[in-house]
Amino acid sequence: MNMFDKAKDALGKNPDKADQGIDKAAEAAKGRFGEHSDKIDQASEKAKDFVRGQQEQPPPQ
Repeated sequence: MNMFDKAKDALGKNPDKADQGIDKAAEAAKGRFGEHSDKIDQASEKAKDFVRGQQEQPPPQ
């Protein structure tokens, strides 16, 4: 199991913590690049959608 697989597994087990991490990263990015806050919001929503999608898929064998 490589690092990417471990990260996907961890995200699947803790989707709430993943959402919190995405929100925290988005807020940090807004603090640094506030003029692009609309793009940061879009990217964070797409990241959350990705995490939710990973949660619905069965793990690879």
